[in-house]
Amino acid sequence: MADLQTATFGGGCFWCTEAVFLELRGVKSVESGYAGGHVANPTYEQVCTKTTGHAEVIQITYDPDQINYEDLLEIFFQTHDPTTKDRQGNDVGPQYRSAVFYHTDEQKETAQAFIAKLNESGVLPGKIVTEVTQINNYYPAENYHQDYLANNPSNPYCAMVVRPKVDKFRKQFADKLK
Repeated sequence: MADLQTATFGGGCFWCTEAVFLELRGVKSVESGYAGGHVANPTYEQVCTKTTGHAEVIQITYDPDQINYEDLLEIFFQTHDPTTKDRQGNDVGPQYRSAVFYHTDEQKETAQAFIAKLNESGVLPGKIVTEVTQINNYYPAENYHQDYLANNPSNPYCAMVVRPKVDKFRKQFADKLK
C-alpha cells in the first residue's frame, strides 16, 4: 500500500465539498477546516466575519494507488464554480473562494497545468479564478462541522443545497465511488 497523501481544497461551503469527497474510493478521510488566513485557531464565527483571511476548506487524506491527485482536481473543478470570485451560489465572501492549497511542488504544478488545460478547453463560462497557494495556517473546523451531512440530514441547507449536489456528483462519478 502506498503512503497516504493529503490534498486541501476550498470550493465554497465545506459541508458540500466534504460530503462529495467522502464518497470516493481511495479517500480515507475528509476533514473540514480553515486555511489561508492570518488568525491562529479561528472559529467559524470569526471566519464568517470575512476578516481572518481564511477559506472554508476540506483536507483529504487519500491513497494515491486508488485515486490520484489529478482525479481529485477533476472532481473538485466539476463540483463547484471556479469562475466566480468569493462566491458559490448564495454563499458570498472570501471564505467561500475557490482555492487549491498545495502540499508539494508536484501538486502545485499539477494544479496549475490542470487549470491551464481547463481554461484552454473553453468548457467553463469564464476564466478560472481559483487561487493556487501553498498550504498555510490550516486549522480543523469545530467538531459540529465534521461529517455535517451525515449528522444533519434534515437541515434545510443540506436538503436544498448539499444533497442535490451529492446526488449530481454520484451520477457523474459513479465509477469512482466507494
